[in-house]
Amino acid sequence: MRSRPLHSEGSSSSRRRCLAITRINQFQAKPGEAAALREFLRSVIGLIRDAPGCRSCELLSQHDDPTRLAIIEVWDSIDAHQAAASGIPPTLLKRAQTLFAGPAQGAYYDPVSEEATHD
Repeated sequence: MRSRPLHSEGSSSSRRRCLAITRINQFQAKPGEAAALREFLRSVIGLIRDAPGCRSCELLSQHDDPTRLAIIEVWDSIDAHQAAASGIPPTLLKRAQTLFAGPAQGAYYDPVSEEATHD
């Protein structure tokens, strides 16, 4: 998936601020809990998609290991994501934690310009 600037004019720094931010979250289910974790994550996808600033949200299952799942979210900004995350009810978070084999992993990613040089 490729994000495009909302505005095509202005300096490169102003264009960068208009680009979407992608959040990739990775989860692993406890043994015997893969289906329950998948269903739980499916149930919260709608909440994420409805949050202000969410451009897209997709749940993925690892091809060779169904205990590993990922959510890829595209947001207007990190602030929009963090505001949405802070609105998740604590009871939902506690429920999810009972299904995880270990801590969930997540990070923000910026789009890489086609014009960028490679190191």
